[in-house]
Amino acid sequence: ANYFLGDKVILKAYYRYYTDDWGLKSNTFSLETPVKISPFVSVTPFYRYYSQTAAKYFSPYQQHTTFDDYYTSNYDLSNFNSNFYGAGIRFNPKNGLFGVERLNMLEIRYGHYTKSVGMTSDIISLNLRFK
Repeated sequence: ANYFLGDKVILKAYYRYYTDDWGLKSNTFSLETPVKISPFVSVTPFYRYYSQTAAKYFSPYQQHTTFDDYYTSNYDLSNFNSNFYGAGIRFNPKNGLFGVERLNMLEIRYGHYTKSVGMTSDIISLNLRFK
């Protein structure tokens, strides 16, 4: 859902629930808040939380028996939580970027990701729009 808080701030909220017949259940919540600094520049802080239960076939490595019909040790199917947060800055110049009219948007985003099973990462992305 998007909520407009005046002319310069948008609150973008999102929630999703997921379940499947492997016993995996998950919840995702994200919040993103673009703030217009000028008609051509905006800054966007964001946060995403994710949690899931383990699939019924998951056990850590070498914990399964040969009598199990199905099994996995893939930690993407384990019980975990994750957090992803950061910010981006977007440029939409009226006459295009670098004098190229069809190149009308550039966005740089940084995010820090943590996962309860010990994984962390830092992500930098560059987005361009041609129109």
